[in-house]
Amino acid sequence: MSSAQQAQKTRVVAAVRGHELLDRIDYRVAETVAEKEAIYQLRYRAYLNEGAIEPNADGLVTDSHDEMPNSWVFGIHVDGALSGSIRISVATPSLPTSPSVDVFPDILQPELERGKVIVDPTRFVADPDRIERLPELPYVTVRLGYIACCYFDADIGLATVRAEHRAFYRRVFLQQPMCEPRLFPGLLKPVGLMGANYREIRDRVYARFPFMRSSAFERRMLFERPAAFAGPTLRSADAPSTAPVNSADCYM
Repeated sequence: MSSAQQAQKTRVVAAVRGHELLDRIDYRVAETVAEKEAIYQLRYRAYLNEGAIEPNADGLVTDSHDEMPNSWVFGIHVDGALSGSIRISVATPSLPTSPSVDVFPDILQPELERGKVIVDPTRFVADPDRIERLPELPYVTVRLGYIACCYFDADIGLATVRAEHRAFYRRVFLQQPMCEPRLFPGLLKPVGLMGANYREIRDRVYARFPFMRSSAFERRMLFERPAAFAGPTLRSADAPSTAPVNSADCYM
């Protein structure tokens, strides 16, 4: 078996096992200083391991979007241990900012001006000491982006990926390149912007990966914030007054 065939087999097995791993997964929004610092340290180790950043004295990777009201920083805990992380930002006409909007304004701002809701997952990292033993970890981590797309009734789901990963995202998650790679602040390697119309690809992704579906309860637990919280005004697929016709398609 060639190395390419072996890699493809590994990805297929990982996708199948993703559903099994959910029983061992705990998605936690980082809220305390200690929880946030643990994730910033994990980012630093993961980025340094892949040569994406220069060493720094703090041993942390963070930016202003970590504290924005339209961002959720998640730790992915496997068997109780922090094993990965992803940040989900939601850009809307009323709060038109996110990491990718900052770097690709010419591509994304016109979409926001047309009233689109954009889910922007960034800072996707896995513990370099655990990823080889958990090849399905990327799938259950990326799942949070699909949960957010469903909860916020998104028009566009994004992915910011390096050139060598674009074929994987195109093949597996049906996302298409939106422009040439650019440098994100603090990173040494350029990343490309990929995206998809969530409603158009939703059924195909869920048919391929049923574990990407979510319940209304899970979505609220992960993304709902108190009404007094100064977050963006967002339409939600789980709100009866704004539910799209096919919102039930997100459900398990």
